[in-house]
Amino acid sequence: MSVTAKIRVNFYDTDAMKVVHHANYIRWFEIGRVEYLRSIGITLNDLMEDGFVFPITEISAKFHSPGYYDDDLLIETTATELNKVKMAFDYKIIREKDGELLVTGHTQNVYTSRKTGKITRLTEKYYTKLEVAMKKELESQNV
Repeated sequence: MSVTAKIRVNFYDTDAMKVVHHANYIRWFEIGRVEYLRSIGITLNDLMEDGFVFPITEISAKFHSPGYYDDDLLIETTATELNKVKMAFDYKIIREKDGELLVTGHTQNVYTSRKTGKITRLTEKYYTKLEVAMKKELESQNV
């Protein structure tokens, strides 16, 4: 049950040769993560209003092929772990016109109390949605 978001590479995302600067892929991972959560009924605003923040504790990226100015890119986001204390995702960023795989990546966030700054557990309000999504991920892998 991966979720796909589409973006277009802007000129300011590139270097002097119109190649996407590597740091932008990290930003695009976030776009994918936010869209994934939104697709299962969780918004970052709701989490923050309920006192949760979710700093990144791990991030990695492997660059396979360059992206260029004006490319339309697909950000495929797949949850690898969704539980009461953390969320982890894998990403594929693909150029839409030719299907070229540009970047693969992984992130992990932990839920943290806005008040205390300490790792905390999510409430059932969110955990139930994450649990259902993770079950769908596992089912789609076993197909």
